[in-house]
Amino acid sequence: MSNSRPLPLLSFEPGSLPPIRGRSDNDYDADDDGDRPGNPRRWYHYVPLCIVVLLLLAPHPSIFHVLLNYHYLTLRAPLYFVVHLLIIYAFSFLAFSSLIACVARDPGPVPEAKSEDPHDVGGSSGGGGGEISIEDALLSTAPPSDDYLQPGRWCRICWKPKPERAHHCSQCGRCVLKMDHHCPWLGAKCIGFRTYPSFLHFLASVTFLAAYVSVVCIRGLVFAFSKPLAINELTPVHMLLLSFAGCAFTLVMGSFLGYHVYLVLTNQTTLEHISPFYLLNHLPPLPPSRLSSPPQERQLAYPQRRAVRAAHSRLRLYDVGWRRNTAQVFGSGTGLGPKRCWFAAWAARLLWGGNSCGSGTQFPRNSHAEDVLVELAAELVRLENNTDRS
Repeated sequence: MSNSRPLPLLSFEPGSLPPIRGRSDNDYDADDDGDRPGNPRRWYHYVPLCIVVLLLLAPHPSIFHVLLNYHYLTLRAPLYFVVHLLIIYAFSFLAFSSLIACVARDPGPVPEAKSEDPHDVGGSSGGGGGEISIEDALLSTAPPSDDYLQPGRWCRICWKPKPERAHHCSQCGRCVLKMDHHCPWLGAKCIGFRTYPSFLHFLASVTFLAAYVSVVCIRGLVFAFSKPLAINELTPVHMLLLSFAGCAFTLVMGSFLGYHVYLVLTNQTTLEHISPFYLLNHLPPLPPSRLSSPPQERQLAYPQRRAVRAAHSRLRLYDVGWRRNTAQVFGSGTGLGPKRCWFAAWAARLLWGGNSCGSGTQFPRNSHAEDVLVELAAELVRLENNTDRS
């Protein structure tokens, strides 16, 4: 009699099964295809970044030509030549420093789920012996919650914890803390919690650089048209091209910068601003009805959708005042701690944008947010009952 065991009909090796994929209708950052953690980047993903670097470097030969032939040789003003040269290349250095920070830094890694350890009495998840930083203590308004079974607290695509304001990027195949948007121009990376200050710094540096170059060249064009024989014949051509390019970049990048300044002052991300149904994940529990808890967008009728959009237009969920909103992005700037730390923080803000406050997993909410969310939930239930009666 043989002692061999019968072979199973199906056998799977560990790690051979693909992850179970799921999606909620309120997850606007998820996609249906190509979602794999740590999607490798191909060479063509860096082509837009090379174009950005080329656009930043291409005007410099013409800029040096204008400064040398107009300010130094024509006007005989070496002081203006040196001052303009230093200011232009200082803005260029700042733009490249923040660009490198956006490309090299991780936008916001999501922490792994904490396992309950009975011996860990001093951790941040419980006990009274845990230590937190001053900035985390100032920013937090409630004790941390590790209940990842709550709606929206667990990503059903990459199967990792999904903290508050984190989103899953289908291009990167991962969740990003406080994700703002996915930017193909910056190395096909996301702009998130750790890179958003550098992204704003880059926009500001490029805008100021373009505006300064355009002003210098427009003043040179006025001189060239008034005294055409006093200047080299090729210099006005360089001035005209630089003026046109500078004005175009100032309008485009300046508009983008102004939009993000508005988002900073109101404490919103791009995804939160353009996605009104993001509020559905924050509604209080609804009574048993046709709607799920939290409700999904596809379940809402047209009047209910209008109610959600109206609530989104008057509610800034994380708006706690423009001072605290700005402090969350660029740091408090209050000088807490040693003087050398204060100096280093301001140096980082000036050089590449600095770092955001807190851990990126918890954010204080607007004091009126709960009232508006309760009203919205009641309005959705009322409209649902009216629909059932009709």
